[in-house]
Amino acid sequence: MKVNKMKRILIPVIFLLFALPGFAQKKEAPADTIQMKYQTDDVVITATRVGEKIIDIPYPVYRLDNKSYTFDKKTAINDVLGAVPGLFMQSRYGNHDVRISIRGFGSRSNSGIRGVRILLDGIPESEPDGQTRIEAIDFNSVGAIEIVKGSASSLYTNAPGGVVNFINEIDFPTSFVTQFNEFGAWGLRRNGFKLGLKAEKTRFMLSYNYHNFGGYREHSEDFWNIMNTVLETDLSDVSKLSLYGYTATGIIKLPGSLKQSEFDTDPFQAAKTERDFNYYRLSNKGRFGIKYALNPGGTRANEFEVTGYFTFKYFERSQKTVRIINRYGLGASARYTNRTTIFGLNNLFSLGGDLLYQSGPIEEYNNINGAKGDVLLTLNDETIENAGFYIQERLEFIPDKLALLLTGRYDNVIFSAKNRILGSNDDMRRFEAFTPKAALNFKLTPYLSLYTSFGLGFDSPAGNELDNYPTSSNQGKYYNPDLEAQKSKNFDLGVKGNLIFSSGLFNYLLFEGTFFNITIDNEIVPFEVLGGVYYRNSAKTNRTGFELGAETAILKALVLKLAYTYSNFSYDTYAARVIKLDNNGNFVTEDRDFGGKVVPSVPKHNIYFAAQYQNNITENLAGFLKLSVTHISDMYADDANMANNPSYTILNSVVGLDWKLENLNFLLSGGVNNILDKRYAAFLNINSTSGRYYELGEPRNTFLSFTAGYRF
Repeated sequence: MKVNKMKRILIPVIFLLFALPGFAQKKEAPADTIQMKYQTDDVVITATRVGEKIIDIPYPVYRLDNKSYTFDKKTAINDVLGAVPGLFMQSRYGNHDVRISIRGFGSRSNSGIRGVRILLDGIPESEPDGQTRIEAIDFNSVGAIEIVKGSASSLYTNAPGGVVNFINEIDFPTSFVTQFNEFGAWGLRRNGFKLGLKAEKTRFMLSYNYHNFGGYREHSEDFWNIMNTVLETDLSDVSKLSLYGYTATGIIKLPGSLKQSEFDTDPFQAAKTERDFNYYRLSNKGRFGIKYALNPGGTRANEFEVTGYFTFKYFERSQKTVRIINRYGLGASARYTNRTTIFGLNNLFSLGGDLLYQSGPIEEYNNINGAKGDVLLTLNDETIENAGFYIQERLEFIPDKLALLLTGRYDNVIFSAKNRILGSNDDMRRFEAFTPKAALNFKLTPYLSLYTSFGLGFDSPAGNELDNYPTSSNQGKYYNPDLEAQKSKNFDLGVKGNLIFSSGLFNYLLFEGTFFNITIDNEIVPFEVLGGVYYRNSAKTNRTGFELGAETAILKALVLKLAYTYSNFSYDTYAARVIKLDNNGNFVTEDRDFGGKVVPSVPKHNIYFAAQYQNNITENLAGFLKLSVTHISDMYADDANMANNPSYTILNSVVGLDWKLENLNFLLSGGVNNILDKRYAAFLNINSTSGRYYELGEPRNTFLSFTAGYRF
């Protein structure tokens, strides 16, 4: 859809939003049109693995429901989570392939998500090695999102940056059916439906999403079919059984990163190698899970939950060779919680564990002009196992005032490989650690608290990060023998609250501010050898920062949101070896010292501000308008701090109508993103020895969505 067509739609709607309320009869707005959020009262399970109010959790925690992004574009995760302080998301091509980093964890990944644990309905989407791709996340089916910022290693494996839990909507008040459509620039098309059925003791949700996007860069189109389903039934007054399932199939074409000169000449072009060899990622994955809960919700003294799941994945990646990965996985988790009193003090004790197993063959073929050849280059069976258990104790020294939380987790991650061609060269790597954490929470009032914590973090290498490289200490090994797990020490000091004003201009002020300091030993960083990406350990990194999130409502209708993150990250000591080919074709090395350099791909300042206005035009028709601005300061693209990516500012807009007619509901929304048509690099391919660092962010684009729903 062209911009001038969108303007013809937006201008009359904007007039309706602000002009008609003055002529309409003054009536009290229905409760569901005013998004008053008492977030500190929300119960979050992700942060402590038991149900706790946000105000009682001594960590920076964020929760949002699907009402907060009802009218927004929902193509990628950065469309939905842009207002969360502490999150930095780099979208490669405006589709699913988004890099997520929290406090710098995850910024090293050039493909997928690392250092941040991703869950769907509390079940890991992250694989046993911590690598995650989020193709199965459909924001039309998601009902809520829980985010824990800062090290969660004392409760979850490979989560030094935090945890993101996407929760499919199952707690709906009545049965419904919804059909949604979204259209946008460059052939964006998303169509699907969502069905929710509710009986006295049973709830069922089924959603389907068809996604097709032509891409704004050459060779960057993608296509997906995603289906999610949840069945939940109350077996009795104190027990519940839940079934989960999804399938996701699709393909993403990869245009690659560009050199500065190529980016300046034509940022829309694909890199020559990616185009000539037809780089792509094809995925076919699915999961089935079952969960049994006894006394869920924390209303009784004892609570028990056990979960089991099965996964399968076919993954085909075309680069200079074509790699095919078939993996099958089994997982299980269990937890027990006891709430009691000790010497008159409220006490919470919890014990739990996780088992994850994934295995399957990895085949590698030659690539002939972008097509898979018949020559089998390698064939290996790979297995990844992860076993871990955690324990936590929460004791209130002053009832509903002062609480101490102690948590600790042991993890054992094992990689093993067997060469099926040679019948030898088998290899194994093991990474294990115990990561404790202590935290204090002091409530000044029921809606205002101070908190602090100190804990250890642990992140084992992912399977692809263990690929051996040409000048390692033992090139005959399958896995890189020199790469170690990274470990960190994490300190937080923060305040959170929700101040409610009974009268006056402002209705409430919801806020959270956190200062943090992290020191990392053996940080895992990427580097290149002749175009191949490998990983090594830097010696020591120091990260200091501050996160601030705030939200307020003016006269209920106008909501203002602010998210600011300050990051001062640098290498304390880092001696690295650069590997090149000389004129005779031999490997030569050069030792470099990156001590004191700034960590790449992390902006010092990340600012988001939004103003949204929602009001009733008539009794059954509500209008919505939002303007948002995002500013990302400049950042480096390499450890040597020689390649710099300039700062950029993006201005977005959304306008919408919500019409309720008895049991029918219609939503119409549209918007313009990157209104000023800024050319900027949204994704950095860090430490590229060929200088191919930059990937273009979305130019100015429009979208239009229409949703029709019926409740019965």
